[in-house]
Amino acid sequence: MTSNSPAASAVAAAIAETGLTVETRELPKLERTVARALVPGQDRVDDATFRAALCTVRRKPWGSRLMDLTRRAGQVWVTRADSEAAAAAIDDPEPTDAQLLDALSIVIRARLRASAPTPEAAVETVRADLFDGTGRVLTPAETETLSRAVAEAFAVDPRSGFVESMRRDADIRRQEQEAIEQAARTRRTEEERRLQEWETSLVGFSEIPRLLHCSRKEALRWIAENRLPVARRVPQADGTEHWEFDPRELVALRARLPEWRGGAPSTPALVPDAGTRKVGNAVIARVAALDRYAAHFKTARALKRRITLVTGPTNSGKSHTALEALARAESGMALAPLRLLAHEFREALTARGVPTSLATGEERIDVPGSRHLAATVEMCPLHNPVDVAIIDEAQMLSDPDRGAAWTAAIMGAPARHLYVLGAPDCVPMVRRIAELCGDPLDEVRLERKGPLVTASEAVQIKDLKPHDALIAFSRREVLDLRALLVARGRKVAVVYGALSPEVRRAEAQRFNDGAADILIATDAIGMGLNLTIRRVIFTALRKFDGTQTRDLNAQEVKQIGGRAGRYGKHEQGVVAVLAGAGSAAFVRTMLAAPPAEPTDLRPQVQPDSDIIQAVAAEIGSESLFGVLSRIRRAVLRHDDPNYRLANMEQAFAIATALEGITGLTLAQRWVYAMCPVDDRDNGIQRLVQWAADHAAGRPVIPPGTGRLPPAERADRVELERAEKRHKRLVAWRWLALRFPDAYRASEDAEDATARLNDWIEDVLRQQSSRARADNVEQPGHKRPGSHKPGKGGGYGRKPRPAART
Repeated sequence: MTSNSPAASAVAAAIAETGLTVETRELPKLERTVARALVPGQDRVDDATFRAALCTVRRKPWGSRLMDLTRRAGQVWVTRADSEAAAAAIDDPEPTDAQLLDALSIVIRARLRASAPTPEAAVETVRADLFDGTGRVLTPAETETLSRAVAEAFAVDPRSGFVESMRRDADIRRQEQEAIEQAARTRRTEEERRLQEWETSLVGFSEIPRLLHCSRKEALRWIAENRLPVARRVPQADGTEHWEFDPRELVALRARLPEWRGGAPSTPALVPDAGTRKVGNAVIARVAALDRYAAHFKTARALKRRITLVTGPTNSGKSHTALEALARAESGMALAPLRLLAHEFREALTARGVPTSLATGEERIDVPGSRHLAATVEMCPLHNPVDVAIIDEAQMLSDPDRGAAWTAAIMGAPARHLYVLGAPDCVPMVRRIAELCGDPLDEVRLERKGPLVTASEAVQIKDLKPHDALIAFSRREVLDLRALLVARGRKVAVVYGALSPEVRRAEAQRFNDGAADILIATDAIGMGLNLTIRRVIFTALRKFDGTQTRDLNAQEVKQIGGRAGRYGKHEQGVVAVLAGAGSAAFVRTMLAAPPAEPTDLRPQVQPDSDIIQAVAAEIGSESLFGVLSRIRRAVLRHDDPNYRLANMEQAFAIATALEGITGLTLAQRWVYAMCPVDDRDNGIQRLVQWAADHAAGRPVIPPGTGRLPPAERADRVELERAEKRHKRLVAWRWLALRFPDAYRASEDAEDATARLNDWIEDVLRQQSSRARADNVEQPGHKRPGSHKPGKGGGYGRKPRPAART
């Protein structure tokens, strides 16, 4: 804008007329703002227009000033959005701090009133949102400041004692939290001391002849025959192992020596003494029985089971084959990886005239008289024999977070005929499990019902057509692509992991019905969801898997790409790559690749409540931290030929955090350790707070929805906040099914869940002009999907395990 331009002249004249002070750095933006308001041919604006333009220029600094003022006043719960909304309401170009704070007060009152139905719930909602977003816990003084604002918003009588009560509650919670942390440190130190004391008592191989009065050659033979338990194997720098033994266990075996020297064909299981002797690892291992895991499922082992393994690519009809057999059976169950798919199994059976109940981590539907059950895999009932059972998505056996649940289900499902469904990659592992169980195995290999081809050329954004599905590998990229396409006037549906099953299903229905012509999804569509996709288009051929950014593997390309070409809807499925995202040849190679051979055929296992209790009894400890520490070190050898211990890092982290809470039994602590939480939004710390309330006999209040602005005005921050609230409700409802006396307000939680689902669905349906205006591509803007191969298609931290609900 030149100094002699109409806008510059108008600004100079307005400054002279109004007497308002304008800083030099404000002039360029002010002139651009005034230029948009000028009538062609004029170089003057009226007073009101000039003042409004100056306010527009100054609103961002006003927002920053308000953030500074509120932080100094201890109002850390005031958000940037609050300050910007207050600044937008100012129409005086030279407001005082008091005027700014008055405008903010109006915004805050409205936000707090809309956040919850009661003052107490409003305080809790604000605290929870702050904790989710920053991990910050309000101090008692900050809680008092918040409570005063809430009291003002709700017009609470000052004589009610509300503010004082909230401050007192915050003081109690702070003291309680400090006591929990101190107790946890003390108990962990004690358990670690016990474990270290045991480890220092171990002896090397050279001590065995002296302790057992045997020769070195005999000792080596008995170790090879697995008669002498190796307590610990310590890797050495030269690649060998240093074996250590528990002298107490060795001495206890002296009575067996005559039998061993006589060449007895087998060794009875070690039986722990009922006395007070110190228990070693071999005894604990026998008690836990993780090295004989199949035998743990007594009901299944008592049945004459037959396993039918049905494998094939996506769209090969695996589920249909097994469901027909299940529907004909007098009793049965269908186990799915996700709550959404458990619902689909139930609906499929009900449509066939079979009354079916439902059991997931957070939901129960009991149908009187039903002898069929649809459930998530973790909810597999192990003690009620049925005629037929289905276990879907068996390739999940290799999943590092949930694989142990599939091991337990396949080994433990008490069904006379068990159908195991999965991609061809699961065949070696299922064969191994059938062998360990002693069950006969039939194999059925299905082929895809329609052809799947690779597009020869990359697809441009402008060339997307109805029934296309764009695949990205992060929530952020999904929403970037959505904004880009909405700005181009396209109707879009989205599916990603943070959405609830209900919203995912609603979005899928919009796509299937034609209300949305383009689907944008993460690999969350790889399991379940019947989608009428004609063409799957990868926006990246690399993903961040929680540890590293790597190329997609063949199974991922097949599982996702195979969603194209729904049988009966499209003649063929097409798999393509978005322009700039990589080579179509890579996709073609992956689709043609043979099933990958697993690097480790040993199925993953983890303890259950019975095993936890048994180990605790043997080591004489009620500490879940201590029990899991011993299990990790001792129960299953790293070189066990049959099984491998599953990743239990999150369960261990929860157990560690719960260590300082008294008033919960070991079994209750184990339930908390299995709760599906995401520690990326401080889920473990929140779990500890709930557990502390539970242990203290206080009711655990369900999370609320918080303030939900009109869907058409919601931004990404508000959408993400709602998704996090939904995750909190999932965890709360999961615990409510197991501890109904402590988690009492289940109906409130269900209502809040429904409101969040409806709101999130409404937000995703918006095809707003604001989105088109805000997200048009700017010069230099990097279009989603345009990153170069090798730079990664995913963002952020390690994804949380799939919900165990």
